[in-house]
Amino acid sequence: MVALRGMFADTAPLANPHFRRLWQANIITVIGAQLTVVAVPAQIYAITGDSGYVGLTGVFGLVPLVVFGLWGGALADHFDRRVLLQVTTFGLIATSGLFWVQAALNVNNVWLMLGLFALQQAFFAVNQPTRSAVLPRLLPAAQLPAANALNMTVMMAGAIVGPMIGGILIPVLGYSWLYLVDTLTLFATLAAVWRLPALTVENRVGAPGLRSVIDGLAYLRLHPVLLTSFLLDLIAMIFGMPRALFPEIAHQSFGGPLEGGTEFALLMAAMPVGAVIGGVFSGWVSRVRRQGRAVIWSIVLWGAAIALLGLAVGLAPRWPLPMLVASCAFLMVGGGADMASAAFRQSMLLSAADDAVRGRLQGVFIVVVSGGPRIADTLHGYAAGLLGTAWTTGGGGLLVIALTALVAAIVPAFRRYRPA
Repeated sequence: MVALRGMFADTAPLANPHFRRLWQANIITVIGAQLTVVAVPAQIYAITGDSGYVGLTGVFGLVPLVVFGLWGGALADHFDRRVLLQVTTFGLIATSGLFWVQAALNVNNVWLMLGLFALQQAFFAVNQPTRSAVLPRLLPAAQLPAANALNMTVMMAGAIVGPMIGGILIPVLGYSWLYLVDTLTLFATLAAVWRLPALTVENRVGAPGLRSVIDGLAYLRLHPVLLTSFLLDLIAMIFGMPRALFPEIAHQSFGGPLEGGTEFALLMAAMPVGAVIGGVFSGWVSRVRRQGRAVIWSIVLWGAAIALLGLAVGLAPRWPLPMLVASCAFLMVGGGADMASAAFRQSMLLSAADDAVRGRLQGVFIVVVSGGPRIADTLHGYAAGLLGTAWTTGGGGLLVIALTALVAAIVPAFRRYRPA
C-alpha cells in the first residue's frame, strides 16, 4: 500500500496555504487560457486558410517573450513580486478582454489579432518568471520537484479540457465566447495573488536595467549544466513541436472542418492528456537522483513520439481513423515525456539559484521553454509549405533524437548530474 501511494503525485506542498490558493486558482484559470490557445490559431486559419499565417504567431509571440521575459526577470529581482503578479494579471485580463471584443465585433483582421497576441505575451513574459521565482520563498527546497509536478499537472489538465471544449464549441458558439471565458477565469488568479504576503527580494543589488539582465546571464554562464538543460529544451521544442500544423493536419489529413472541430480538439488535447497521466503518477520524480540522464532520456522519448506522429500523418489518407487514434497516442507519450523533462529542469534551476538572481534566471527559463515552441510555430508553418505536414513533423522528431544524443556526448557532466 505504501509503495502504491509512492507512485502518485506528492501533495505535501498543498499544506502551504499560499501555494494551495495559487494552485487551486490555476485549476480554473488554465481552462480559460487554453480556450484562447485553441481559438487564436483556429481563428487565424479560418480567416486566411494558410498555416503560414498561423506560424506568424511564433514571431509575434517570440519578440515580446524574449524582451519582456529577460527584463521581467530583472524586475522580479528588484521589486515586490506580489505587486508584479498583480499588475501583470490585470494586463492579461485586459488583453483577453480585447480578444473578446474583436471577435464579438467580427473584425476578422489577422494583423490586429497578431498585435493583441504580442501584447498578451509581453504580460505573460513578466508574469511567469515572477510566479516561478516566488516558489522557493513559499516552500522548502525538498518540496520544489513535487510543487512543479503539481503545477504542470493542473496546467496540462486544463490543456485537455480547454481544447476539447474549445474545438467542439467553436463551430457552435464562435470565438468570442471562448475569449470571454478566458477573461473571466483570470479573476480567480487575481484573487489568489492578492492574498499573497509581501515578497520583497532578499539581498537586492542594482537596478532592473540592461546591466541587471547581463549580470543574470553571466551568473547562468557559470553553470554549464543549466545551460545544457536550456539547449536540450530548445532542441526538443524547435524541432519537435508541430502544433502550428494541427489546424492543417486536422482539416486535410483527418477530414475535420476548416474552422476547428473534434479532430483538431483531439490533436490539441492529446499531449496534455499524456502530461496529466505522467503528473498523476509522478511520485517517482522526487526519488530520482541522476536528473541529467533522466532529462536526456525524456527528450529522446519525446523525439521518437513526434517522429512516429509524422508517420501516422503520412499514412492518414489511407487509414484516417486508425491514424488519428495513433497520432493521439503518440502525442500522449510525448506529453508524458515532456512533463518529466520540464519538472526536472525547473527543479534544478530553482534549487541552484540565489534568491537575488532567481527572477532573472526564471526569465531566461521562460524565454527558452516558451520561445522554443514559438520558433517552432514559424519554422514548422513554412517548412510544411515546402515538405508537407508529415515530412515536417516526422523529420523534426528524428532531428530531436540525433541532436540530443550529440549534446549528451559532448557534455558528459550533464549526463552525470545529480542534485547536491
